[in-house]
Amino acid sequence: MKKRKTYFNWSSGKDSALALYHLLQNKNYAVEELITTVNGHYNRVSMHGLRNELLVAQTESIGIKSNLIELPEMPNMETYEQKMSETVSRLKSEGFTHSAFGDIFLEDLRQYREDQLAKQGFKAVFPIWKRDTKALLNEFLELGFKTIIVCANSKYFNEDFVGTVIDKNFIDNLPEGVDPCGENGEFHTFCFDGPIFKTPIDFSIGKKVYREYKNPNTDDSVCKSDAENYGVWYCDLIPK
Repeated sequence: MKKRKTYFNWSSGKDSALALYHLLQNKNYAVEELITTVNGHYNRVSMHGLRNELLVAQTESIGIKSNLIELPEMPNMETYEQKMSETVSRLKSEGFTHSAFGDIFLEDLRQYREDQLAKQGFKAVFPIWKRDTKALLNEFLELGFKTIIVCANSKYFNEDFVGTVIDKNFIDNLPEGVDPCGENGEFHTFCFDGPIFKTPIDFSIGKKVYREYKNPNTDDSVCKSDAENYGVWYCDLIPK
């Protein structure tokens, strides 16, 4: 059977890394491009706050062609959808038929992705969908992946949490109600080593910064809250 030409929506974090790992083991799919949305104003990965240089180093180590989609500082949904539609149109013209994600259990977000992709005849793939998040994190570590926390919701965490490398004790020390994989947007990570990388990504830890934002009306956000504003702690990682 001919492999399905697939692009992967790469976030730079642990869930993306594990989902990509599983997809690369699947003989039905050929992953030929990684897509990442970045903040064109700050030259950083959207939501994660990761420098583009580290994202590029990461995708080069994986060895799959990457494409950065630049978004304005505070994009609205219309701008986001237009940019993504242009990218998907280009991929369709190149023979791509499937789009893969590292989502685990956000039903509304999955439906949104499937509906948007269906408009251009694409099918969505979710390699780690509905897996137990505690089991996923343990599998991630057992496979030899390494990841560091780059941003976190101040509702649950203080500045000491960001810049932490996740280990086996991580789950036991999480606040009550926080998902082990941060699937509800409680925190985001940068994956810097593991079986999908040719070499580890080298970096040092920089400044930690606190920022406040207006709460977006979307599930695809770094943090979710009923409050009008939400706070995020960021840890800057410096490429070596």
